[in-house]
Amino acid sequence: MAEAEFAFIAAAGAASLALAVSAWSMRLRRKAAEANDLLAQRLGATEARLAARDSAFSAFEDVRLEVSGETLQGGSSPAVLGSAPAIAQVEKVMFGDGPAGDLFAAVASSSVSVRERLDALIARGEPCDLTIETTHGALHVEGRAIGGSAWLRLAPEAAVVRDVPVEPLVDNSPTPTWLVDREGALVWANQAWLAEMGADSVEAAREAKLGFDRNIEAVVGEARRTGELQDSFRWTTLGGRRRAWRIVAQPVASVTRGFNRSGLIAAFAIDATEAEETRDTLRRHVEGHDETLNHLADAVAIFGPSKRLAFHNTAFQQLFTLDPAWLDERPTHSELLDRLRQRRQLPEMRDYGAWKAAELDFYGASEASPDDSWSLPDGRTLRVVRQPHPLGGVLLLFSDITRELELRARYNAQLQVQTATLDKLNDAVAVFGSDGRLRLHNEAFETFWRVSADQLAMAADFDAVAELCRPVIPDESLWLGLKARVADPDPQSRVPISGEGRTADRRVAAWQTRPLPDGATLVAFSDVTARRELETALAQREAALAESQLLKREFVGSVSYELRTPLTTIVGYSELLEAQPGLPDRSRQHAGAIRVAASQLTRSIDDVLDMAQIDAGEMQLTLGDMRIDDLLNDCAERVRPKVEGRDATLTVRCPENIRTVRADVRRISQALDHLLDNAARSVGEGGEVTLSAQAGPSDIRVSVSDTGRGIPYHLQAHVFDRFVRRDRGGPGLALALVKALVELHGGWAEVESEPGKGATFILHLPFEALPDAAAPELSLG
Repeated sequence: MAEAEFAFIAAAGAASLALAVSAWSMRLRRKAAEANDLLAQRLGATEARLAARDSAFSAFEDVRLEVSGETLQGGSSPAVLGSAPAIAQVEKVMFGDGPAGDLFAAVASSSVSVRERLDALIARGEPCDLTIETTHGALHVEGRAIGGSAWLRLAPEAAVVRDVPVEPLVDNSPTPTWLVDREGALVWANQAWLAEMGADSVEAAREAKLGFDRNIEAVVGEARRTGELQDSFRWTTLGGRRRAWRIVAQPVASVTRGFNRSGLIAAFAIDATEAEETRDTLRRHVEGHDETLNHLADAVAIFGPSKRLAFHNTAFQQLFTLDPAWLDERPTHSELLDRLRQRRQLPEMRDYGAWKAAELDFYGASEASPDDSWSLPDGRTLRVVRQPHPLGGVLLLFSDITRELELRARYNAQLQVQTATLDKLNDAVAVFGSDGRLRLHNEAFETFWRVSADQLAMAADFDAVAELCRPVIPDESLWLGLKARVADPDPQSRVPISGEGRTADRRVAAWQTRPLPDGATLVAFSDVTARRELETALAQREAALAESQLLKREFVGSVSYELRTPLTTIVGYSELLEAQPGLPDRSRQHAGAIRVAASQLTRSIDDVLDMAQIDAGEMQLTLGDMRIDDLLNDCAERVRPKVEGRDATLTVRCPENIRTVRADVRRISQALDHLLDNAARSVGEGGEVTLSAQAGPSDIRVSVSDTGRGIPYHLQAHVFDRFVRRDRGGPGLALALVKALVELHGGWAEVESEPGKGATFILHLPFEALPDAAAPELSLG
């Protein structure tokens, strides 16, 4: 039982297991079938997309290559994607009719520059776009990096024109054009090239191995070596003339008109001589223009269209004391204004930003702005001129007008002072310009000619002014002469002249003309009627005075000589009476008093006669070498008794070896005698009289001093006048005669006195008398 149950249980378990496995197997097959269906769907979609992509590649005439670093190093050949015709067309451009090879390898080895561009594309993802020229055509290569891969797109260059007959067109071009092969030998040249070389044909030029100079051939050789376009500029000398050429050399890769252009270089020589000469002329003109501006006193600054400083002259740098190195850096206009504001060289303003914006807005202006003025904080005033530059930008002109304004203010002030001064004159003054028009006149001119200011303002020229003035002085010769001085440009006519004439109302009018430095002429008129009448009266009175003086001299002379005779008798008889023996003392004193009085009267008469001779110019000097020490001693001895008789002392001071003076000893002694006699009368008891001499640079100073009562200050100015009563010496002519005698010798006399302390009279006797001051005798040897 147990075994039968066990077998049943085992059979039942096996059956259950079989059923479970069957169920699981059926489920697994169902899932596998579903997965297969999904994969089939996805494969179909993928195949559809690949077919669409292949169709897209085949729809265009280009070829795509996926490249990598290993591909560039030759490790593997990339797959070529594209339609069969497109691949065939690309392979034909690269390989021609020969067997096709590795397309990528052919592209990479076409030139060094292509290889470098592919390296940059694969290594750094730099896109490229270039054209490869072969002997069978041109291939456009475009490279892009996408998602870590690099792709190349190859397409035949459709723009390349093949088999076009270009030689006839180039042959007639005025530009020298030629072809050289890879060895540098001439293949073909147009007529312009042959004309420049002086060759009849290409064959003749090839045989003679003609060509441009080696500098131009070097440009062609560089294009042949690198396989790239070369554009350069060269100067040559052809036909004895120096010429400039722009040389363009480019490799040619096509077959045209029987020329196999594999390795050919096409060269073009474009004559740029005229352009270069024009450019050189323009450069010299600009340099000359800049040099001229540098010599201007005004500051000039030119800003280009970019608002940067394009030019400045030396005066601009000096006006604002800017650093030359900073100016050479070409600062902008805004930077310059900021720098000037920092240095306080711009006008003070409330809103600097708005002012600066308005200053920079001028770049859009089409016309010059009105002149502006800047008052700088340092006291200078600048005139600013802004105008558009012909080449774009702005030209600024700065002028320091500080001095000009000062001069203008001075001129206006001087003109106003001059006008006011002329208006204060009594003379009628008018100023006529070199054009004959009235420029200036004073009020007296209107009054003198009895015209109004409006009438003078309406007068156009000198003739109109003369017409207004002619009723007052109807003298035609006067107006013709004045017109010659005013309007004639001849320098001989513009000389000062003067004259007088009579007016219609019998007045005497004096006129004169003076040429002025600016070409103008001053004409002045004055009414001299009263002056002429006064001159006539003065002349009559002068004649009467001269006649009276003559009568006075004759009277004085006659009276003096008439008085001398009785005075001589009186003096003589008084001396006899004093000498009579037995005469009583009282009578002897009376006789002495008579003698002294007669002697004084005789001396006074002599003084009067001497003054009369000096006034009449009839005094004759007896000149000789006068020794000063002898003169002083002689005069002192004559006055000593009188001085000592008043219990005073007389002192003589004279340096040894003092220079002699050319003078009349008797007249100088006469002058000293008067001074010593005056001092003797003034000195009191116990006083002192001093007679001294001192040599100066040009004269001898002889002084007579006393310690008397002195001279009051109000009388010192009149001490040498004639017939003026003095406290110290009667009414006489003594001091006046002293002054006249010294002046007759070319010297002068002076007095120094302090009241109560005495007086000093000084005579100045020159060594060499002045001819105008001295008598004519002093000029004699």
